[in-house]
Amino acid sequence: MKRPRLFVLAAAAVFACVTAHTVLAAEDTDAEMAKLERVVARDSSKVDNLFRLGVLYLDHDRAEDASRVLSRAVVVSPKNVKVLVNLGVAYDALGQPTRAQTYYKKALEISPDDPVAKCRLASSVYAESRYADAVDLLRQVIKEHPDAHCGFFTLGVAFADAGIYGDAIRMWKKVVELAPDSPEAMSAKESIEVLEKFVLKKE
Repeated sequence: MKRPRLFVLAAAAVFACVTAHTVLAAEDTDAEMAKLERVVARDSSKVDNLFRLGVLYLDHDRAEDASRVLSRAVVVSPKNVKVLVNLGVAYDALGQPTRAQTYYKKALEISPDDPVAKCRLASSVYAESRYADAVDLLRQVIKEHPDAHCGFFTLGVAFADAGIYGDAIRMWKKVVELAPDSPEAMSAKESIEVLEKFVLKKE
């Protein structure tokens, strides 16, 4: 039986893992984004405004705009790990993994144990089919941070793609246990349902 491709990494809202922010209705985020665009147009020296606008652009699938704003944020605050990681996210979304990985690695130079930066680097490497390197990074994340749900989530993706469905489900259930309200948990629940309903019963 052909294996399903289950590379289901959560959307840009996942990158709120880097920083907590309130989940708003779509019309509220549109209004906030428009307000921040006006604020940043007047003064692009405030990293918090640039960062928040960049995250909103990612949430709205505007990766090019996000990369522009977050690049400015890096100029303002070159050692801000949250900004570096989300700029990497923007470049991954633009299909530029080499540039993305550069920013994840810069974040890790500043904060070597940051689990989100390592998870994003692993995801980027995985998307390039460098599976062994990605899995090594994810195992490192889980060893160093047993509560890092992003590591369990992406490792579940790797197991599913390899056809090791039982371990994939085990990893995703761990995500739901650790972070039940996260975007990753939502994707994990959907993926578990797919595997249990359409794959495992047919084997």
